[in-house]
Amino acid sequence: MKHFMIRYQFKNGTTEEWHREIGRFIKAIDGDPELKGRIGYRVLKARDDGSYFHLASVSDDAAQKALQSRDFFRAYQETTRKVAGGEVTVTPIEVIDQTAASLS
Repeated sequence: MKHFMIRYQFKNGTTEEWHREIGRFIKAIDGDPELKGRIGYRVLKARDDGSYFHLASVSDDAAQKALQSRDFFRAYQETTRKVAGGEVTVTPIEVIDQTAASLS
């Protein structure tokens, strides 16, 4: 399993439309038979400012390549850059340990 953190400051557009776009992206992943269950994606926002954190997990290289080949992924990636004013940081991360429960 590979994990990534995507970080940026929201700078352009409305948060309401951006949150709808995030929802559409997640539904597209879950609706894709090749990706469903192989890609994990969670978006978090700092409560008091415009900092966003996306946590992505891919089960294997094939799932990552399949995601990257999708038109909806490329469109979402471009929109992310736009709302962030072009300043997006993607960092590969690794899990050291975790609890058994996944918190929502």
